[in-house]
Amino acid sequence: MEEASGVVPSGEKEFEESSKHPQDIIEYPEISDEEFYKLLSKASKHYGGSLPHKTWSICPETRDIVPAVVWEKDGKIWITKKCSEGMITDVYYEDAEMYKRFEEWKFEFKIKTYNVENTGVNCPFDCGLCPRHYSHTNLLNIVLTNRCNLSCWYCFFYAKEGQPIYEPTLEQIRIMLRNAKKEEPVGANAVQFTGGEPTLRDDIIEIVKIAKEEGYDHIQLNTDGIKLAFDPVLVKNLREAGVNTLYLSYDGMTPQTNWKNHWEIPLIFENVRKAEGPGIVLVPTTIRNVNDHELGAIINFGLNHLDIVRGVNFQPISLVGRVPRRERQRFRITIPGAIQKIDEQTNGAIAKEDWYPIPIAGHIARFFEAFAGRKYYMTSHFGCGAATYIFLDENRVIPISRFLDVEGFVEFLEERVEEIKEWNSLGRLQKLKLGAEIFLKFKSFYDEDYAPKSFDVLKIMRHAFTHGTYEALGEFHNRTLFLGMMHFMDEYNYDIERVERCVIHYALPDGRIVPFCTFNVIPELYRDKIQAQFSYTWEEWKALHPEWEYKKDKYVRTREFIEQMKRSELYKKTYIDIKNYFG
Repeated sequence: MEEASGVVPSGEKEFEESSKHPQDIIEYPEISDEEFYKLLSKASKHYGGSLPHKTWSICPETRDIVPAVVWEKDGKIWITKKCSEGMITDVYYEDAEMYKRFEEWKFEFKIKTYNVENTGVNCPFDCGLCPRHYSHTNLLNIVLTNRCNLSCWYCFFYAKEGQPIYEPTLEQIRIMLRNAKKEEPVGANAVQFTGGEPTLRDDIIEIVKIAKEEGYDHIQLNTDGIKLAFDPVLVKNLREAGVNTLYLSYDGMTPQTNWKNHWEIPLIFENVRKAEGPGIVLVPTTIRNVNDHELGAIINFGLNHLDIVRGVNFQPISLVGRVPRRERQRFRITIPGAIQKIDEQTNGAIAKEDWYPIPIAGHIARFFEAFAGRKYYMTSHFGCGAATYIFLDENRVIPISRFLDVEGFVEFLEERVEEIKEWNSLGRLQKLKLGAEIFLKFKSFYDEDYAPKSFDVLKIMRHAFTHGTYEALGEFHNRTLFLGMMHFMDEYNYDIERVERCVIHYALPDGRIVPFCTFNVIPELYRDKIQAQFSYTWEEWKALHPEWEYKKDKYVRTREFIEQMKRSELYKKTYIDIKNYFG
């Protein structure tokens, strides 16, 4: 395929080419009205109940709230809803066994402060946050602009020429940050600045500093990285201002699967190395028959750049908008579907048993709240996400589950929570004694034969337990690659029980805080409506910025640049001269 050059990257040609000949189609089961109501009549009705399980969903056409049932067939989990125009079924989880294992780690939590007066009876149409919500804000998203330097064909999130410009003021941004801090019993501590493309804002450094002033410990930038490739000073200034993480779009290993920034990645990496940060999390949007054959290779790529890459967070595609059943069968992939691909593509080095549901972190958080005095509860629905850590021990890849009984250790922590709550009232010697006891118990869940040999995990953990701080775990994070999986919903697999437990939220200028899967799935009530309300008209924006031109925002990748990168040692070092850790 001819390289796309001399134009603003959009991805349309690349997507058409890569999806021409689908190899893998999900067959959806048919279900009659009678079968649906029979399942519904015997379905469990409380969160985490046995299958079949009753929940509520939304109709893609009418937007009515409709009954839905989550059920099992042929080793997969499905969600079926009865809409006025007929029955709609979509795949919920491609592995029933994994669904049931993850369900065991559900975690109950309740927030105590709300941003709206609504009761939540019309969830998800009256967000947020309301008394029906169960999770505090783990990650606060703030849209800084709807301007973008790319023109992705599938994106409705960037302003076209002549359209209104959404760009909240510094004061609005500060208020949004402050509102999320006020949540009880746990205020937001992590923020992601997103867009559009947030690096297009000239005051991005000032915005990061405001977040630090408002007490945010973790600040990440959701970016395509294009501007960072050509502005090393900006990378350095972002790190010094307080950005911890670049949440960097990275969809594959070739210009076809990663048309956004394949050629710019070597420059981005070089600038991050020179600036000694921020850490990078690669974020592949995962699509069946498009880039799902490269998931193992993406992890291998991250391992080859472990000095700057801290994680890979896969995002199975959310098919937002009207998507025919045939298209969903071609492109839909769920968390266990992606995990199975990783198992196969890494030759079992990272197996499906090595992954854990996100809520398991909620159980661990109860321990750390008592032990280190910080509150942070990841209490999402067990079906929303999965994660693991892998260690690189010279040429050997070792998931944490191979040498640590994670589930056994978490159960032990739960047993000791009440005792550990006294930590802050203990004297120094008592703390040392309790920390030593916990460490000794930790060793009983630890298998030294399978543990990394090139560095001492036990030493790191002993330091953490005896000092009782998160900072003591810093070396642990620098020696591992975090692997995450987060599947945002769409109209077809929508489960209101998941929305009620969403932990990733958007702050709005009107004071509300809205779950991710209402903000983006129902844009006419949230994303688009709020941006229209607080946007500048094209004429207002041009009057305020007389030197600005729409085309100046856009990035044009030239043929000369591509050829230069192909010949460069930097490109070779980034993509070609790398090890294959999976055989």
